[in-house]
Amino acid sequence: MTADPEADRDDYMVLGDARQNNLKGVNLRIPKRKLTVFTGMSGSGKSSVVFGTIAVESQRQLNETFPAFIRNRLPKYERPAAEVMENLSTAIVVDQRPVGGNARSTVGTMTEIHPMLRVLFSRHGTPSAGPSHMYSFNDPRGMCAECEGLGSTVRLDLDRLLDEDKSLNEGAIGFPAFAVGTFQWQLYGESGLFDPDLPLREFSAKDRELLLHGSGFKVDRAGRNGVYKNEYEGIVTRFTRRYLKSGLNSLKAGERAAVERVVIQGPCAVCGGARLNKAALDSRIDGENIADHAALEVSDLIGRLDRIDAPSVKPVVDAALAALRRVEAVGLGYLSLDRQTTTLSGGEAQRLKMVRHLGSSLTGLTYIFDEPSVGLHPRDVRRMNEILLALRDKGNTVLVVEHDRDVIEIADHVVDMGPGAGSDGGEVIYEGGLAGLRASGTPTGRSLMTVPGLKPAVRTRTGALTVRDAALHNLRDVTVDIPTGVLTAVTGVAGSGKSTLVSKVFTAQYPQAVVVDQSSVGVSMRSNPATYTDVMDTVRRLIARASGADPGLFSFNSAGACPECQGKGVIETDLAFMEPVTTVCERCEGRRFNDEALAHTLNGRTVVDVLAMTADEAARFFTDPGIRRKLALLTEVGLGYLTLGQPLSTLSGGERQRLKLAHRLKETGSVYVFDEPSTGLHMEDVKRLLTLFDRLVDGGNTVVVIEHDLDVVKHADWVIDLGPEAGRGGGRVVFEGTPAQLLHADGSHTARSLAEDLTHYAPSTTP
Repeated sequence: MTADPEADRDDYMVLGDARQNNLKGVNLRIPKRKLTVFTGMSGSGKSSVVFGTIAVESQRQLNETFPAFIRNRLPKYERPAAEVMENLSTAIVVDQRPVGGNARSTVGTMTEIHPMLRVLFSRHGTPSAGPSHMYSFNDPRGMCAECEGLGSTVRLDLDRLLDEDKSLNEGAIGFPAFAVGTFQWQLYGESGLFDPDLPLREFSAKDRELLLHGSGFKVDRAGRNGVYKNEYEGIVTRFTRRYLKSGLNSLKAGERAAVERVVIQGPCAVCGGARLNKAALDSRIDGENIADHAALEVSDLIGRLDRIDAPSVKPVVDAALAALRRVEAVGLGYLSLDRQTTTLSGGEAQRLKMVRHLGSSLTGLTYIFDEPSVGLHPRDVRRMNEILLALRDKGNTVLVVEHDRDVIEIADHVVDMGPGAGSDGGEVIYEGGLAGLRASGTPTGRSLMTVPGLKPAVRTRTGALTVRDAALHNLRDVTVDIPTGVLTAVTGVAGSGKSTLVSKVFTAQYPQAVVVDQSSVGVSMRSNPATYTDVMDTVRRLIARASGADPGLFSFNSAGACPECQGKGVIETDLAFMEPVTTVCERCEGRRFNDEALAHTLNGRTVVDVLAMTADEAARFFTDPGIRRKLALLTEVGLGYLTLGQPLSTLSGGERQRLKLAHRLKETGSVYVFDEPSTGLHMEDVKRLLTLFDRLVDGGNTVVVIEHDLDVVKHADWVIDLGPEAGRGGGRVVFEGTPAQLLHADGSHTARSLAEDLTHYAPSTTP
């Protein structure tokens, strides 16, 4: 009896000649209804296979099933660069991108648990405020009228915004977006409504009211191409609508900082921060209202709801408990439902996205995860692994991009990409089971076989920086010494208070510290390693000096841009209801510059030639000490293979993390603070990172690292472990000492995980 080839085919996703980004004609057969982990050096092509090819093509084909009217309102995906993409299933991508939303989006609304509480209170609260929407802070019928459901009031402080002794022409409005000459300033300074040379304090009462609160008519505004009619809004009205209505957390960092300088913030005086009106807050179950329930940590809320046994609300209570237990299962039991989603870390956001799919009864899907172990303590990684296996066991295909050994261990199938990163990667160097990976000799295989142990000797501290009486968030009046002259790892389960202690309290008390946190790198196709590291400005000046031209000619964002593609190098054609088509610009052949810019050279190299150099090549080409120093930092963090002109939008998460690290290392300081610097890094890259830390410490600096990666903890000279649990159960120092002493610490989850790691992986003695 012969096997049916078609039946066999249905058991695999098939990729043929995939060339997305750095992929070099990759051919793959990925088993369906299995858990496949994609490994390899950061930048080796894992994300290009999983996200750039499989996920994009699945979503693109799914969108094609909708009518044209709907399709035009969905995200548009261009067909990935692959000859064969067959037998795909609907993909659900669970990535690390921050959760969207604003001040009105909370953990409760995102997980859809808060609507369940609203139903519970509408049926069981005493007295009832009415239907469930009467308990919603996002509904006018339930929200507090004073703060409009935001829980806090942010009002414009005119004393900070306006300089009464200045006229409009002199810049009386002290806010960048209202500066003299801007569009918004023109509404007042050039509208003809006011004397622009009259100091504000000399305005009549009528004119002052019109300036601050006027509306309901249009004014003329001079523009580049003529005179425009614009709706008039007073300064207070316009400022409040544009910058305050959606909450400060919805603003970009620079914009928010400017706004915070001219406003007064505080809890709403009417609702006390509860967001709801009096009728909703007066409705109670066992003496507590819905805001009290939403403020509880998830683990505590489970216990509270467990006590409700009224038959009339049993279905909604059971549904809420099931959802809450899923949140707890992914290690987020320390969160509260009223926590704003804009304050969540990337790892927390990703796990909450996972929770939304755990209760689904759908099968036959493809779930795609981007390093789900990020931000997780080893204890919680094992919990997360159980979720991945549960999704697989329901009949789904699970694809995971990962570096964590504990996640790789549970794989049914492994695809190892490499052998290197960037142009040195893009190939499948191993495909098969875990045992074969260990014996493969690939960088991942070697890392699994040579797990580092505790380093043989630790450094001696030279002094201490003391954090005193730290009580921010969940910290319980913590006083602790951060030793100087050594590498200190601050550990503990997620939510135990590590980042609060180090990134907030310690850095506030010692502002001279150079901080490398997890804030995202601004990415676009117009930014690249040369611009991000400030190398490009010097490069342009050098070429300009050699050729006698203006430096702006050597920027594809300025005078040097190709006129056809405006410096993009590609032409993007929007075909309305069809997917967009991107083609290389025929005029500049993708080089992004115009002919005039390419007519000038520096030592025989055009600006395009320079941008095509890798960081290592450029370091040999340039003699300028500033350029060489910055490029040396790229090499030191393992990014010497990146070309200077590679768009940041094409970099992997690990590459972006190291690029930011290189950028911050150019700042000199004696104290460096790193917040989970191993995020997105392959095990081999972590070794390189530790070498960098050693160089900093041996150079007389103090390095403090907030970390979950046990390889980093094992390499530290000193460990401060917080906990023992997360949220209310954390905030205490449970251990201080060397990694060897940590092994014998009682009540520490990190100690248990470290002991298990050293036992399970039989580490080598390499330091």
